[in-house]
Amino acid sequence: MKNNKITTLTRALLFICGLGLIVVLFVPMWRIELDAPQYPEGLMMQIYANKLAGNVDIINGLNHYIGMKTLHTDDFVEFKVLPAIIVFFALFFVVAAIVAKRGLMNILCILFVTFGVVAMVDFWRWEYDYGHNLNPEAAIIVPGMAYQPPLIGFKQLLNFGAYSIPDIGGWIFVGVGAVLLGLVVFEWRRKKSNTIPMSAIPVFFVSLLALSLSGCSTTPQPIRIGQDNCDFCKMTISDQRFGAEIVTKKSKIYKFDDEHCLVAFLHSNKVEAPNISGIYFTNFSSPHDLIEAEQAHFLQSPALKSPMNGNIAAFSNDDSLVKVFQQVNGNKITWEELQK
Repeated sequence: MKNNKITTLTRALLFICGLGLIVVLFVPMWRIELDAPQYPEGLMMQIYANKLAGNVDIINGLNHYIGMKTLHTDDFVEFKVLPAIIVFFALFFVVAAIVAKRGLMNILCILFVTFGVVAMVDFWRWEYDYGHNLNPEAAIIVPGMAYQPPLIGFKQLLNFGAYSIPDIGGWIFVGVGAVLLGLVVFEWRRKKSNTIPMSAIPVFFVSLLALSLSGCSTTPQPIRIGQDNCDFCKMTISDQRFGAEIVTKKSKIYKFDDEHCLVAFLHSNKVEAPNISGIYFTNFSSPHDLIEAEQAHFLQSPALKSPMNGNIAAFSNDDSLVKVFQQVNGNKITWEELQK
C-alpha cells in the first residue's frame, strides 16, 4: 500500500492545479476573432464558463444577413452546467492532493481527459449547427456555402478571416491537463522502477510542456500551384518557381504569386510586423521548397519574368544563385533591400 502513495511534490502540483481551475470561472476560456477590411480593428467574441462577451451584438447583426441564428447566452445549457463542472474538478484536484492516493489521481485523470474530449466535441457540434443551419430567406445566400468557424486555428469565411483559439481559461485547462497527465506517468514510472531521481522531475515536465505546445507552432504550408490565389493581386498562383508566404502568430497564412506582391502586402500594413511569425519564399531551383526570408539569397533580373514582373528569384544557397546568375544579367540583392 505504501507504493500507492504519491509524492509531496505531486500533491503540491495537484493542489495548485485545483486553484488554477477556480481562476477559470472568472476569465474567458475561448475566443473567436473576426478580421475583415470593413473592421480593421477586428471583432471578437469571448466565451466564458457562464456567458458570451465581446462584440456579440455586432456579430449577431452581421450573421443576420447570412441567415445564422443569433447568439444568446441563455440559449446554451452549457453555460448553466459548466461552472459546476469546473468547481467539481477543482475540488477533485484538492481532494486528490489531500488523500494522496495514486489510484484516485488516475481516476481524476481519466475523468478530466474525457471531459476535455466531450467539451471539444460539443463545441464543434455547436459551431456546426450555427454554421450550417441557415435561414433560407437570408439576404445573402451563397449556394453551397457554410459558415462554420474553425474548431481551432484559422478559416476564411467570405471576406472575414475567423480565428478560433483558447483564451486565458482555455490555456489554464491545457496546462492543468498536461500537468495531470505528466504526474500520472511520473508516479507510474516511480512505482515501477523506484529509481527516478527528484532532479529528473523538472526536465520531465519541461519536456511534457514542450510536447503539448508543439501543436501550436506556426509552420508554412506548401503553395498549391493552380489552386491557391495570391492574397494581394488575387491571381491564381501558376509558376512553381516563384511565390511567397506570410505566416502570422495566429496561424493565418497569406500566399503570393510574386515577391513583388508580398512586399506590397507588407507595405499595406494589413498585418503588423509584431504579428508575423515567419516570411517564406519559394526556392527558384528544384525542389521549389519554401525558404525563410532571412536565409534566402535573392537575384533580380528582367530576364526572370516573374508573374507580376517583380522579377526576383529566391535561392536556398549562393551556389544555386550563381548558376542562374551566369545565364541572366541581374543583381544580387538582400532581404533588407527587397523590403524597401
